[in-house]
Amino acid sequence: MIESYIVENYTGRVDAYIPKVCPDLTRSRAAQLIADGAVLIDGKPVKASFKVQGGEKIDIDFPPPVDTDAKPENIPLDIVYEDDDLIIINKPQGMVVHPAPGHYSGTLVNALLYHCAGKLSDINGVIRPGIVHRIDMDTSGLMVAVKNNETHLAMAEMIAQHEVVREYRACVYGIVDSDKGTIHAPIGRALNDRRKMTVCEGGKDSITHFQVLERFRKGTDLLCRLETGRTHQIRAHMTYIGHPCIGDPLYAPKREKYNLCGQALHSTSIRFVHPRTEEIMDFKADVPEYYKTLLDLLRNDV
Repeated sequence: MIESYIVENYTGRVDAYIPKVCPDLTRSRAAQLIADGAVLIDGKPVKASFKVQGGEKIDIDFPPPVDTDAKPENIPLDIVYEDDDLIIINKPQGMVVHPAPGHYSGTLVNALLYHCAGKLSDINGVIRPGIVHRIDMDTSGLMVAVKNNETHLAMAEMIAQHEVVREYRACVYGIVDSDKGTIHAPIGRALNDRRKMTVCEGGKDSITHFQVLERFRKGTDLLCRLETGRTHQIRAHMTYIGHPCIGDPLYAPKREKYNLCGQALHSTSIRFVHPRTEEIMDFKADVPEYYKTLLDLLRNDV
C-alpha cells in the first residue's frame, strides 16, 4: 500500500520527518523503509540523511502485514559445535538466515527454534532469535547463534571490538596481482540499487584483508579476513577493486556463472574466546562441493 505526503512546515532529515506524519512509525523503522527503497522523494530513492526543505512529495510503499513470529521447523542442521550458551552452524548455500519478505519459512532461525526447543536469545525479537551476526543467503559456511541474552550481549561486544576473527574463501573473477593486501574503504547502500552496497563517501568504515591462495587463467581463489563486518562487505570490496565474486547474481549479473547458484563465498573459519568459559574457540569448515567443483573448472580451463 502506497501512501503519499507533501512536506509542510519542516526542514530537516527525512527519517525524522516521516514519524511526524506517520505516528505509528519509529524513526528507526522509517530509516529501514528508506534503506529498503520503499520511500521515494519526488519519485527518487534517497538516504535517511536526505534533508527535505518543504514542498517535496514523499511516497511510502508500506509492505503488507505478515505474521512475524518465526515458527520451529524440523530442518536438518550441520552442527559443528554446541553447548548451553551457543551453537556453531555450517550453513549451506541457499539457506536464508532469518525470516524476511519472501522467506518466512525454511530459514536457519526456523531450524534453530526446533533444534534448540525455543531456547535462544530474544534480544533481536521474535523474527531473529539467537542471531548475533549473519551471512548472506548464497554465502555458505560458519556462523554463531546464541542461546541466552548474556551470551548474546557478550558476543555482540566482541564482534564490535573486532575480537571475533572471521575468515572467508572467495573465488573472484580475474587475476588479482598482489599476493596479499588490505582494502580499507567505506561501504554504504547504493542509491541506484538499494539491494547493493558500494564504496562511497559517508559510508561505514570497512576493512577487508586478503591473501591469494591460487591463480587461474580467469579467476583467483582468495582467503579474506574481516576486520569489520558490514553488509555484503567482501562482495562490495571485491567489486570495488574490479574482482567481484564468481557467480554473484547481484554484483556480477552478466558474467559467466560456471553453473553456480550464487556467489563463490564461504565462511571457512571463526575464532573467539568463549564468553563464559574463556576457552579459545577455533572452528574451520572446508569449502563445500559447489566451491570445489568451481576450482576444478577453473584449473582445467587452460
